[in-house]
Order: sequence, then C-alpha cells, then structure tokens
Amino acid sequence: MTAFTGAAERSLEAAFEAHDLGLAPAAVAAVFDRDGVVAWKAAGAPSGPASTADRGTVFRVASMSKSFLAAAALSLRDEGLLDVDAPLDACVPGVRLLLDGEERRVTIRQLLTNCSGLPEDNAWGDRRLGDSRQAIAGLGRAGLRLTAEPGETYQYSNLGMSFVGRAVEAVTGETVEAVVAERLLRPLGLDRTRYVAQEYGAGSALALGYRTFDDGRSFQEEPYVGHGALACIGGLFSTVDDIATWAAFLASGFSAEPLRPEVLAAATRREMQRIHTPFGIREARPHRDLEAIGYGVGLTVEHDRRFGRVVQHSGSLPGFCSHMRWHRASGIGAVVFANSEGLGAESLAARVLSEVLAGHEASPPLETVWPETAAAAERVDAALRAGLPVERIADVLAENVLQDEPAAVRRRRLGEALERTGPVRVEQAPLSGRAVSSADPAELRWAVECERGRLVCDVRLIGLHEPLVQQLAVAVEDPRG
Repeated sequence: MTAFTGAAERSLEAAFEAHDLGLAPAAVAAVFDRDGVVAWKAAGAPSGPASTADRGTVFRVASMSKSFLAAAALSLRDEGLLDVDAPLDACVPGVRLLLDGEERRVTIRQLLTNCSGLPEDNAWGDRRLGDSRQAIAGLGRAGLRLTAEPGETYQYSNLGMSFVGRAVEAVTGETVEAVVAERLLRPLGLDRTRYVAQEYGAGSALALGYRTFDDGRSFQEEPYVGHGALACIGGLFSTVDDIATWAAFLASGFSAEPLRPEVLAAATRREMQRIHTPFGIREARPHRDLEAIGYGVGLTVEHDRRFGRVVQHSGSLPGFCSHMRWHRASGIGAVVFANSEGLGAESLAARVLSEVLAGHEASPPLETVWPETAAAAERVDAALRAGLPVERIADVLAENVLQDEPAAVRRRRLGEALERTGPVRVEQAPLSGRAVSSADPAELRWAVECERGRLVCDVRLIGLHEPLVQQLAVAVEDPRG
C-alpha cells in the first residue's frame, strides 16, 4: 500500500463517519487518480437486505450522462460532421423557441453550455426520460418558451440538451446511445456503463432506487425512470471504476501525455473543462471555498481558492444521486453513488476530495504552466529565500510591477509578513513540490516555508512574445485555506 492509498482510505473512512449515510439504503465512494481507483468504500444493501454494496455495484448516474453526450457531440464537431455553432434547426428542424412570442435562433453550443434561454426544468425533466422522440418533437413544434435571450445567462435545461442528442442522430443516422457507445464506451473499455438496465442481464449487481419521506426511517422502492428521448442526458448506469476511468481520461487532457488521443482530442477535453457560462455563487458550498463557478460543456467547473480548478458533475433522479469531481492539476478525484436522492452525493464527494488534496498537498505540475511562468517563479522564490530586494529580479518584471507597488513598500510589507511567520526556512522542497494552484498557464501560486507559518506567492505574466511578470504578490498564508 502506498502512502497516498492509505491517505485516501482514511479520507473515505472519515467522510463516511461524518456523513449521514442513513439517508440511502446504500452508498459507494472511491478516490481515483490518472491510473484509476486507488481506494474505495461501500456501505449498505443496494438491492434488498441480502445484498451488499461494493465497487462493482451498478448505480444509475443520471445527469453525469451529459458529459458523455457532450463528448460525443464534440467528437463529431472535430470530424466536421456537426456544426455546433449553427442554429439547432440546421439539423433538427421544427423546434420553435420563443421569447415573448418571437422566435429565436439557438445554437447547439448554447444548448451544450446551458445558455440557450430555456428555463431550468429538473423537476419536470426527471420524470420525462422515458418520453418518446415523437412526443418531445411534438413539444418542440408547439413552441418552447425562453426566459432569456440565447447566450445571455445560465439556466440548466435538460430538455434543451436533449435536442443535442437529436442533432447527433440527425448527422449520423444512428441513435445517440449507439454513437456514445461506439465513440466512447467501447474504445475506453467502459463495459459496465450502459443506458438500459436490462442490458446487464440476470445476476448483475444493480442497485435498486429508493425514496424516503421521513429522513431515512423508512424507504420505498422507486422504479427506474424510463428510457426514451431524454435518456441521452440522464439515463446511464455505471460503476465507480468506470466513472473513474472516464474522469481520468477527461482529466488527462491537461497532461503532457493525454490518454487515448485517438478517442477524443486533448484540446476538446480541455474545452469541456473550462467555464463557458458562468453563474453566481449563491450560497456557501460545503468543503470548498469558491471564487468562481460555471458550466463548461457537459461539465461544471469550479475555481477553488485553495486548490485551483476542480471539474465536476452531479446526477439525480428519483431513487438515485451521484457525483464525480476531480482536481484539474493533479488528476486526483472522487466519485460517490447512492440509491436515494436525499443522501447528498456532491457534499460527500467534495468532503472526500478536499481532505485527500489537503493531505496529499496536491500540487499543479509545472509542465501545465508556461516555461516562462515557472522560470519567473523560480527567480522570485530564490530572491525571497536569499533576502534579496525585488529590484534584483527586475529583468523578469514588467515596468508596472514596481510602479503599482514601489520597492520600498514591498520591502516594508514583506517585513511585516515575516514578523508574523518568522524567518524563511533554509531547507525548502523544490518549487514543484510547493506549488499550490494555477488557474491558467500564465499564473502560479506556491508556498514558502517559514519558522512559524508559510508565505504564499503569486505571479501572473502578460502574454507577450517574451512574457513578463505583471503581478507579484507575497502574503501570509491563511490557515483556513
């Protein structure tokens, strides 16, 4: 057992003890990295008193299906088969989208990034997965009301994204489920990920869905919601191992050697994992400290003040909840399934991942930033550790740095910080081991160990032909993260 595996197991154990697992008959959670599951934990009975949950138990993952739909659509885009910037009616005619009674043209990209103007529809959509394609097409012909101009604001529309599935079918002549299986599931070996429960066969370890109306004192079985026109946005079943493999594949798009580039281009995977449609942080989210959040392409993207970018998506249907999330820089992630939507899979997964990252000191690999960013950080770090004035590294600084905050002011503020932390320690890990976060290749945050605490340093470069540091900050680390 590696130290990381042991830490992951302890994080899972602590999270299970702290979370109210009584809100679902069964739950499974796993921690993964770019090689797959490194630790897992299960509790409860997924399909009756005689059953036992484990890492092989199949749960319905609901809206986590959207990442597969988005990836399939973008793979067709990459091959020139689907124009995601064209209006929907270019390949799916007959869908009328109306704002204040006037028709609007909505692009496939706007549907994929949840800014089409169609309103949020989770409560309605959860029960419509089994509706036929003809029934949904009829709703489109009758006219669907928008609540905002296309491209204006974030609204999570299951119905809207299901029309992406119709576009995929229009350009391929196949069902969207077949396209996802052909382009993604089979090539990546996701053999336990399927759209229809009956495809698993007799004896398969499928979790049944349950609902509770008395905070877990009793449960009633909830039949699987049907499989139809909206299955492409919420119908998949899967295991923690398959979802870990899928997440690792997506996360590797940021690595120097992305996994299976012939399946989906690394640039396309990165496109999915950046914010396209921002939305407000309306309330505190447990186990994270967010400075920004938004929807990517089939995925939600968070910018955490401590850990940097985290990519995630939840799933919820009557009888099930699920959540997957991973740290962009390290590829470490967590996945949680439960067979009752009240368990709070997102909160549990966020707790697990934050504890794993905090214990692992997950650092962004320096190859994800520009070489000039890493080199500038090394210069700043060396000067700070040697007690040299900032003027000694002026050759890597843009002129504005010492104009915006004069050298004398910087020396005074650094002195005040060191009064709190004590002197900089002589022995330091390499910068690569002290890196904290990097939101993009032009910036880097890292820590410097001191006698009574740590300093946090930030550099941000300007993207000239020869990049220079345009922002430089050194502050005492907040122990709360």
